[in-house]
Amino acid sequence: MKKIGIILCFLLSVTSLSAQETYTVKGETLQLKTEVEGSLDLLWNIIDGNYRYFIRTTDNSITELGNTRNENHHYQEEYKTVLGNLTGVSADKVNLTLPDLKAFIENYNESQDPNFKVSEPKANLQLMLDVFGGITNSPLVDNPNNENAPQFGGELELSDGNRTSRHALFIQLRHVFKPGDFKYTTTELALGYRFRVINLENFDVFAQTKFATLNFVENTVPGANDIPVDISETAFDVPFTFGIGADIRVTRQSFLTIHYNELFAVLLENNGHFSTNLTLGYKFNL
Repeated sequence: MKKIGIILCFLLSVTSLSAQETYTVKGETLQLKTEVEGSLDLLWNIIDGNYRYFIRTTDNSITELGNTRNENHHYQEEYKTVLGNLTGVSADKVNLTLPDLKAFIENYNESQDPNFKVSEPKANLQLMLDVFGGITNSPLVDNPNNENAPQFGGELELSDGNRTSRHALFIQLRHVFKPGDFKYTTTELALGYRFRVINLENFDVFAQTKFATLNFVENTVPGANDIPVDISETAFDVPFTFGIGADIRVTRQSFLTIHYNELFAVLLENNGHFSTNLTLGYKFNL
């Protein structure tokens, strides 16, 4: 866990921090970052775990861009009406994300002021934490009776912050318990890549690969004269294991995640059993 903490600190350090100022909006005192300045200003911050966005006009009036749900849990997308009223430009295709809002406001400001300079695109990194549990038959090690074992773990997913992006990197830590007669257990730290094949606002399906793993293994195997031998070892592999999964939106900032892992590996042999490595998790923004 110490290693995971160090990695997390490193990932957080690469995200840029914007200067914050204090504003009062409808009686609420807020610390907001300025993303765009011009005929319209775009302000935002993460407040109580939620992304909140605001528009400031030239008379210093500040309006929040909202997206509440109705009684049927459907998003109302009020922010599109607000943007349309302020600019006279349709915002029907604008998502409530920082990259989309920034592009929309900058395009409007440029149309109002020929001297307005559109900023160069910059990385807007998004870090998400996934906590999961499930079962596995450890298909890449010798498991004679094909026993399933419980597993649990956590994962940090890093993407560019735009929900339309199909690419993500992840760091995963998981632990596989000893299931019974099969005396195998491991704690694995893995690096991987994820590609979203289907990528919708509330649902996505992805393929993924783990290209590097570090396993802390304990196992009991038959020795000379069938005397059990306890093994404890550390193994680094570049297995290129492949799996599939899906994210299902639960709230604006969180998802239910389903993974089917270790379907096959390029550089490791299967033990002869088809994978039952299944996990269910909950993913949310940090």
